This record gives sequence, structure tokens and C-alpha cells, in this order.
Amino acid sequence: MWTVSPDFSLGPLAGAPAQSLASIPLQSGPFGSALVTLVVTFVGAWVFYAVTLHLAATFFIGEVRSQRAAYAGAVPAVVSLLLERYGVASVGFVSPALGVGIVVVATVLADAAAISAVYDLPRRATAALTLLHVAFATVLGIALINLFGMV
Repeated sequence: MWTVSPDFSLGPLAGAPAQSLASIPLQSGPFGSALVTLVVTFVGAWVFYAVTLHLAATFFIGEVRSQRAAYAGAVPAVVSLLLERYGVASVGFVSPALGVGIVVVATVLADAAAISAVYDLPRRATAALTLLHVAFATVLGIALINLFGMV
């Protein structure tokens, strides 16, 4: 089995001097700013929530326009990004374990409010579609984590 040490050298490529992998800055330059990172994370979460909501709505309602899922997908993305700190660090009296629960409940409630507003469904149908969306997002999220090895 091959292992890569931090001082692994790329060697001379087209006459370039050898450089250590540990010294290559991965988050610098024009794409390393906090604003760009935040925007890319938001867009990724928005697309993820929109795709999973569209799949859930198509399964639950039938033929629906994908624009509705795109409108509603932005709300849980914003809420989860705004509250992400509670899930990783203790803030005030909130422990990380309790923080994860707070973030999940707030995101699901925001998702339900967005689904109700965008799809104009009654409460029971909104609750069912929200739970189905949570299930689709959980299954797709676990599959993507296993596929890309992000654990």
C-alpha cells in the first residue's frame, strides 16, 4: 500500500522546481477568501436541498415544476449555514450535542415553512412532504458521504 508523507515531492514538472505538498497553499489567492468559500458552500447546500426536495415533491405530489424546489431550497440552506456554529462548538449553555439538535429542528421547521409557502399545501400534506424531504436528503447525504469518503 502506498502512503504519501507531508514532504512528498512532486518532482520537476516542465522544468519547475520541486515543491512539497505540505507547502502548497490550498485556500489562497482569489478563491481562498471567506466570502467565496461562504458563497460556494451556500450554493452547494442550496442545490442539494433543491434536488432532494424536487425528488420528494415529484414522488409525493406528482409532476411539479423544478423552480418551486429551487425557491424553497434556499431557506433551509440559509438556516443551516447561519446556525452551523451551534453544531460544532459549545455556545453559551448549548453543548455541541444539543446544538446539533437545535440546528436540525430549526432547519426542518424552516424547510416546512418554505414548502408550505411555495407549494401551497395544507398542513398535513406539508408535514408529510417535509418528512419525505428529510428522508430523501438523509439517504442522498449518506450516499454522497460514502461515495466521496468525507467521514
